[in-house]
Amino acid sequence: MADTALSVTSAMSRGTGGGLPEHLVQAGLLDEKSLAEAVKGAREAHQNLVTYLVGRNLVDSRELATAAAALFGTPVMDLDALVVDLDVVRLVPEKVLAQSRTLPLARRGRRLFVAISDPTNLHGLDEIRFSTAMQVEPIVVEDDKLQRALARVLEQFDTSMRSLGEGDLDLDLEKLDTSGGDEIDAESSPRDEVEDAPIVRFVNKVMLDAIRRGASDIHFEPYEKTYRVRLRIDGVLKELAQPPVQLATKLSARIKVMARLDIAERRVPQDGRIKMRLSKTRSIDFRVSSCPTIFGEKVVMRILDPSSAQLGIDALGYEPFQKELYLANLKKPQGMILVTGPTGSGKTVSLYTGLNILNVEDTNISTAEDPAEIILPGVNQVNVNPKVGLTFAAALRAFLRQDPDVVMVGEIRDLETAEIALKAAQTGHLVLSTLHTNDAPQTLTRLVDMGVKPYAIATSVSLIIAQRLARRLCPHCKQTLDIPADALLREGFTQADIDAGMTIFGPTGCSHCTDGYKGRVGIYQVMPVTETIGRLIMEGGNAITISDQARREGVWDLRTSGLNKVRNGLTSLAEVNSVTIE
Repeated sequence: MADTALSVTSAMSRGTGGGLPEHLVQAGLLDEKSLAEAVKGAREAHQNLVTYLVGRNLVDSRELATAAAALFGTPVMDLDALVVDLDVVRLVPEKVLAQSRTLPLARRGRRLFVAISDPTNLHGLDEIRFSTAMQVEPIVVEDDKLQRALARVLEQFDTSMRSLGEGDLDLDLEKLDTSGGDEIDAESSPRDEVEDAPIVRFVNKVMLDAIRRGASDIHFEPYEKTYRVRLRIDGVLKELAQPPVQLATKLSARIKVMARLDIAERRVPQDGRIKMRLSKTRSIDFRVSSCPTIFGEKVVMRILDPSSAQLGIDALGYEPFQKELYLANLKKPQGMILVTGPTGSGKTVSLYTGLNILNVEDTNISTAEDPAEIILPGVNQVNVNPKVGLTFAAALRAFLRQDPDVVMVGEIRDLETAEIALKAAQTGHLVLSTLHTNDAPQTLTRLVDMGVKPYAIATSVSLIIAQRLARRLCPHCKQTLDIPADALLREGFTQADIDAGMTIFGPTGCSHCTDGYKGRVGIYQVMPVTETIGRLIMEGGNAITISDQARREGVWDLRTSGLNKVRNGLTSLAEVNSVTIE
């Protein structure tokens, strides 16, 4: 048996150009029998030995990388701790990059530092050296991290439009099932006006990549000498690609064709909609907004996933007592529930989650929105159109003549809309709507400032939800932070929290997340308008007095809710500080 293992080891040493297999046995990472089986398995799977061992968890990837680096005298680094420079990666042709199983990391003059998981992969290093005519310096990294990083880079290569004129296109990307506008009219469709297949492929690829990465918005931005595409992921913009600036007009025209907008009109903003059907059971809507800038049209696409309304209230991040308050007020036959917060704070998802709970056979629900962001079967949704006189107020008047049980107004923007909505809430209807204010108490004073009578507010509004979205810490890489007790007390934590051994986590960053965060979690202030708060409103109380009373009644403000998310390890203190006021 020993002779067999030694012969296999010798063969592998010759096959890979070094004594790495034998070194793994000597280092105690692998026994001779397991090595022999791995060599055979790698040959049958047409994989190199390192990838085979790591992929089947036969050897820990970090220990293997350390052993390989020690054997060949090369440095070893943690690839997750490095930022991959795409400009350096682009020094190597895409095809060579995929075949060589290496990743360029940095350039110093004529020296190119390359990440590699198997130092015996001399053929891959030679390919890099030949294609770049540079001196290649290998750096050993963990194989699993290298494979993930390569996959991400190659995907960005695919989205970079480097091969726009080559014609080697993916037919599926050209023939995605998309439709635009509110009414489909095949005869009037201007699709034929843009037939540039590479442009079609690129736009479709960007849209699919945004969906896959969980982005909320796509920004197509023209500048004087550059053009960039950015995705908003977990509330933060990240650059995706930089197509040639000469294609700016074609890109905006293609998107406008998909959204059924006027491609000849470039002087005024336009709004449209695109529906992309991913399968028989799932489709994604995109709300498209074009805006003329000095260097061309900027186009922003808001991604509207109908499945977000199906998440359920438990997935939104409400504290248990906050959830109970929301559900209790949704069960009331009348009254008004207001959701407040800045743009992009998740107000729509909170409202639609409530509508989804109310959407049963015996309930008539009507909504007026600008525009309807998520399509809910069973709900009568109206897009307001001020140009033809269909305002929020006009839609509300129409709803009240159609026997409604629940009415949702996209946003209360003026006194007329506010008064009609409040009257509806007073006359046996449940009304849901949004406002743009900083917190729940300010919502009440904002209505007074708009001209609404204080007694109407006190008798109509039943619940106010203020909210923010904070990035959720990645569970794979979040790390414990050592923060002094006095600093924690200044942030708002209590001495009891510190005495209980509270653990504070911070972001690190790995292949599973973006800068240490993955997804977002809601931070809420849920304030019922109680009899005492209603009396304060009618007495002309300001936001400060209302806030003090709410706190006495046990209402958590946004800061308290955010600190509780930190206490539970869901987000970081820095993230809460960025979305709430200390």
